[in-house]
Amino acid sequence: MKKKIFSLLLSLIMILTLLVGCGTSNTNTQSTSSNGSNSDNKKKNLVIAGIYKAGDQVWFIDEGKASEKVVKSMGGKFLYMDAKMNPDTYLQLIDNVIAQHVDGVLTCIPDQKLSKVVVDKLKAAGIPVIAVDDPLQDENGKKLAPWVGIDAYNIGKANGEWMANYAKEHGLDKDTQSGLLILTMNTVSSVVPRTKGELEKFKEILPDYPDSRIFTADYDGQTDKAFAAASAIFTAHPEIKKWMVMTGNEEGAVGATRALEQAGLDKQSVVIGLGGYLAKDEFKKPYSAMKAATYFSAEAVGGTAAELLMNYILKGEQIPMETAVKAVIITKENYKQIMGDAAN
Repeated sequence: MKKKIFSLLLSLIMILTLLVGCGTSNTNTQSTSSNGSNSDNKKKNLVIAGIYKAGDQVWFIDEGKASEKVVKSMGGKFLYMDAKMNPDTYLQLIDNVIAQHVDGVLTCIPDQKLSKVVVDKLKAAGIPVIAVDDPLQDENGKKLAPWVGIDAYNIGKANGEWMANYAKEHGLDKDTQSGLLILTMNTVSSVVPRTKGELEKFKEILPDYPDSRIFTADYDGQTDKAFAAASAIFTAHPEIKKWMVMTGNEEGAVGATRALEQAGLDKQSVVIGLGGYLAKDEFKKPYSAMKAATYFSAEAVGGTAAELLMNYILKGEQIPMETAVKAVIITKENYKQIMGDAAN
């Protein structure tokens, strides 16, 4: 009898052991499945923030759309943010995206003196960043994060070459009533080489053009500030009747064009833009003093930056420290052919 009871108890223990083992096995299987699901969800729910210094400008709107398109195509979500040219607002947005635990940041900073603070904040939060257009850099100009933008100096040279050749073709190089104005942004590192290239190439082709008729004025990249800066120069030099104007960006060219119109000087003057995204609208008018622009694609900058960042996050592919987009001169005669759908 005792042997039967002992055998029965032994059988019960073995059954319970098997049940517990099966339960443990099922739990492990569920856990593995859950972890795999979380990993997949993380990839599907990637969030990239695009923080732009002037989010209401056409360039940044187009750039942001291009980045969003790429991010979405690679399974992520894109947040477009406007710092409104305000450093305090910009830093608040940086803090906000850190608090939201975004997976990556694309950004054009409104004040490059804040670069180290921004890079340090994002690094501490483990968030990768790519600077677009204006580099994140230290006081010596060394890049602190990967950068995607335009080949600034050579694009400036293309502008300077076009303007010098235009001057020769129309006799402005010998005309004592002509003058050259270059609108600059001396505190923006990505713009300095643009205007430097413009002036150096112009002087290379026209070495005898008098320095006394070459003027510069600083602005912040916005159309209204360019208008004010150009107007002040035009008013201060009534002896100049025929202006040649080069600028640091497209908004500057449009501002200068409006200033020439207000001064009644536009019919004998010429402006070349830098970007082409606003020049296309000037080309559609019966007349505009803005006769050309170096065209480079906001879509190329935004799309390239987004792809590099997503590939880094998803695949671990290293991001080059510098990626530059090239440009080509467009005019009223060729802009539709060169720009394609972007000309609309």
